[in-house]
Amino acid sequence: MNHSIQRVAHRGGSHLAPENTLAAFRNALTLPIDAIELDVHMSRDGHAVVFHDYTVDRRTNGSGNILDLDFTYLRSLNAAAHFPGGWPEPQQIPALNEVLNLAKGHVQVYIEIKSSKRNGVMGRYPKIAETVVEELRAAGMLDKVLIISFDWAILPLIKSLEPVVQTGVLVSKDVWNPRAERALRMLVEQVTMLGCNWINVDYDLFTAEMLEAAHEHGFRLGIWTVNTTRAMRRFAAASVDSVTSDRPDLFSALQV
Repeated sequence: MNHSIQRVAHRGGSHLAPENTLAAFRNALTLPIDAIELDVHMSRDGHAVVFHDYTVDRRTNGSGNILDLDFTYLRSLNAAAHFPGGWPEPQQIPALNEVLNLAKGHVQVYIEIKSSKRNGVMGRYPKIAETVVEELRAAGMLDKVLIISFDWAILPLIKSLEPVVQTGVLVSKDVWNPRAERALRMLVEQVTMLGCNWINVDYDLFTAEMLEAAHEHGFRLGIWTVNTTRAMRRFAAASVDSVTSDRPDLFSALQV
């Protein structure tokens, strides 16, 4: 195994506890992990909140698009309301600074900056890049995070605000066609132009050629979302740089 691989708890380990909640992140800290991964949206009144979906309907006892919801309302919701099998106590939607303070001194944090979405139209939350960077400065964690996004254009903005922050593109079939002519070469060229440090790819898209090209050009390659011990061992043996999982309890299989 590659001893330097980063073991990342996806949304805190969403198969083990309600995703993106302090309960999930606290549980993750008891497991053999190197980083937690979380998603950031912005409330209508400008607070960075840790949540995955564009609307609160699927995960909470509330309803509505985050674009339209104030922080006070978001905090009133139970983010554990629909956890399979139930959860013993309600969980608030965390503010970003709460999770940073929890992680500080223990693990790194992968922060996925989410786009907004209304009626199928994608957008960008006002000042989300600036707000995230301000939170990182306040927490003293500029050098302990990786900012990732499917909104690739926001990543150079993060770098312009704070060059020390590591950034990475998220790669899925929605944003990259592996069958296109010169696909891998063009991906590397784009990531170079964006000034990123990482390429974080859907495990279905992984190839040995991709890993070789990433390393050859000085990038690190992360794989998501890997939820079986067998697959974890396969990617570790291939010497990828990080593996993200909903089942961080399985990372014990990767320990030396």
